[in-house]
Amino acid sequence: MLFDSHAHLDDELFDADRLAMIEGLPGRGVSHVVNVGCSLETSKSAIQMSENYPFIHAAVGVHPHDAEGMKDQDLDALLQLARHPNVVAIGEIGLDYYYENSPREIQKKRFADQLELAVQTQLPVIVHSRDAQSDTMEMLEAYRSRLKGCVLHCYSGSWEMAKVYVNMGFMISLAGPVTFNNAVRPVEIAKKIDLNHLMIETDCPYLAPHPYRGKRNDPGLVRFVAERIAQLRGMGTEEIARITHDNACNFFGISQREGEYN
Repeated sequence: MLFDSHAHLDDELFDADRLAMIEGLPGRGVSHVVNVGCSLETSKSAIQMSENYPFIHAAVGVHPHDAEGMKDQDLDALLQLARHPNVVAIGEIGLDYYYENSPREIQKKRFADQLELAVQTQLPVIVHSRDAQSDTMEMLEAYRSRLKGCVLHCYSGSWEMAKVYVNMGFMISLAGPVTFNNAVRPVEIAKKIDLNHLMIETDCPYLAPHPYRGKRNDPGLVRFVAERIAQLRGMGTEEIARITHDNACNFFGISQREGEYN
């Protein structure tokens, strides 16, 4: 039972075969997928997809790339979307200083706005952080006591910083890069992290794991992430799959039984 905790199934790279790909996931061992919004439109489509497939769950939020175009009324729209019963998180939200598609101060404002939304709705947050580790941690530290939960998705930071997040009670999610031949930080984290704080994901259609690196990713390939972590820790793949599956169900408030809620 594999739980892909972060996917973008609405991406245009799935346009040619989306239906067949999704319907084939249970047969590939995938029991749950969180389809994550990056804008109002993709948040709406995530909800629509969750209505069609009981094993797909939605997250709603505006990515830092789009922070500059975000309006105050968009927060009201997100609040309404977040009240849908299939929405399990606010995300993905955060900071991205690598591409810096939006000015940093605006990114920080909209990140804070959406953290407030998470507090209001009592939904956990899915956080994107790239080349913005210090500012991300500072903002999350300020909200830690008010958040229901937080996962650092596709984590690329240091082990030292991961330890701080774990001590704050947050989750770390590893993706395809842990399988790459040149991986360093993700491998260290996979070896050392308390498994109670670990989830796995694809971030598909991006970051396909080895041996599919450079090709389109999909939730069925999350098993390669589980296999690599199991190998690094001297454990069985099924055990890592079970632990990360249960962690994600608990984090997102999803019943252990497929497609049902607590």
